[in-house]
Amino acid sequence: MLDKTMSVLTALESGPASLAQLVRLTGLSRPTAHRLAVALERHRMVARDSQGRFILGPRITELSIATGEDRLLAVATPILAQLRDHTGESAQLYRRQGDVRVCVAAAERMSGLRDTVPVGSELPMTAGSAAQVLLAWEDSERIRRTLRGAHFTAATLAQVRRRRWAESVGEREPGVASVSAPVFAPSGRIIAAVSVSGPLERLTRSPGRLHAPAVLAAANKISEALRHT
Repeated sequence: MLDKTMSVLTALESGPASLAQLVRLTGLSRPTAHRLAVALERHRMVARDSQGRFILGPRITELSIATGEDRLLAVATPILAQLRDHTGESAQLYRRQGDVRVCVAAAERMSGLRDTVPVGSELPMTAGSAAQVLLAWEDSERIRRTLRGAHFTAATLAQVRRRRWAESVGEREPGVASVSAPVFAPSGRIIAAVSVSGPLERLTRSPGRLHAPAVLAAANKISEALRHT
């Protein structure tokens, strides 16, 4: 039974899944998949998104942080500080959770006008450069659904995949610009997005021209460190 339970959690690593998708991904019978998913939901290991699909629950992150085994945060935190110091802008790390992206780490600009995103903030997957990055490598059906209400297009995501970074100007919040790049797990799956964000008056209407190399280098550094830890 433990193996079957783990197969449900493993299936949800790639994103939200309906019951039918869980059955297909795990090979379990429909009653078994449903029983295990609901049991995991009671223990907050699994939750539901706004469409009723199963997603990984908050208890997994809580346990990870409590035991100090979150390699991503351990690796990324000093690199975010370096990115902030190099660019002079606030730096963030986002993970996707269902239909939102969550800020899981941040290094704030010390003074002056800045874009502050507190750790734990939930932001939409329909606006902002980090949302573009987290969506760009998803499966085509999930991309199609999210694009219905997005401030960017399929062509934008194709460009993100090609150059491996994204930029946004006033998408999430008027007067704020940002640049983001993907963090990949050793398996090659995207697991997070590194961003810098700040006022449009400093980042200009082409923020990627200023900060894409630094953001991409930071994301690559985190990905590389994860492969060696």
